[in-house]
Amino acid sequence: MSAEPLSVVVTRRLPEPVEKRLGDLFNVTLRSDDSPMSRAELTDAMQSANVLVPTVTDQIDAGMMAQAGPDMRLIASYGAGVDHIDVATARQRGILVSNTPGVVTEDTADMTMALILSVTRRIPEGLALMQAGDWSGWAPTALLGGRVGGRRLGILGMGRIGQAVARRAKAFGMQIHYHNRRRVAAEIETELGATYWDDLDAMVSRVDILSVNCPSTPETFHLMNARRLKLMKPSAVIVNTSRGEVVDENALARMLRTGELAGAGLDVFEFGTEVNKDLRDLPNVVLLPHMSSATEEGRIEMGEKVIINIKTFADGHRPPDLVVPGVL
Repeated sequence: MSAEPLSVVVTRRLPEPVEKRLGDLFNVTLRSDDSPMSRAELTDAMQSANVLVPTVTDQIDAGMMAQAGPDMRLIASYGAGVDHIDVATARQRGILVSNTPGVVTEDTADMTMALILSVTRRIPEGLALMQAGDWSGWAPTALLGGRVGGRRLGILGMGRIGQAVARRAKAFGMQIHYHNRRRVAAEIETELGATYWDDLDAMVSRVDILSVNCPSTPETFHLMNARRLKLMKPSAVIVNTSRGEVVDENALARMLRTGELAGAGLDVFEFGTEVNKDLRDLPNVVLLPHMSSATEEGRIEMGEKVIINIKTFADGHRPPDLVVPGVL
């Protein structure tokens, strides 16, 4: 690579320590506010920079790749997921793509458990009662929820985050069941006390709580569709901290409204910020604004991975978190 510092464009505000370190190492252009870049701004950045640092809010498609400048060589994505980037087209055009895997595992697993407890123990309803000043005192039958210990937890996607959820759930005394593209190693099953289900339909029909922890791929789009949601028990709860499009949101909203499902905890949504109104109006649904990975420690670690990927590339080597098309 050239001895000149790489030209790096960052598309969103990042934690201050990350921005400072980027500025120390590279010729960096930072975002002055925290709004997403427009398509035109993203295209301009790709025409002028050597490295683009996008986030999950930035859609980098084939059309945008076609307009990239000759010096654009690396997309160092700030985040683990890369479904917002056309990785195959990038590689065809000689643009490498890196991400930040593994950083958000523990934070996301923590939030998954928080959502499970929030829905099953009706925490938001209790909070709303207190904030409205309507609590008149303890009563034997008020806001009765359900005990999580002893319940069957089904994990859809037993990767890093799914396993971290399983460890937490096991400590709560839950029974661990999972479905995955490939069965995990026997020693992991033993450690977690986890039961593997090759048949997803059979698993979802048996569990009390379903945690969605799989990536977004063409194969997982609406994996939890209306037919499969109807297989779940009316007393069951579904929690999603992975990708919104894995669940048919409209079907989910209908079933929650009619009592065919007991509750849901969602941190991600099929249509981005356009959340189904029925979901927002239901008392048995807990909605969060995509904040599962929102810890200061995690965000800084993500930035450090981005910097390592760029610095390694600048030194003429393969970025350690290089994304290879088809191997996600």
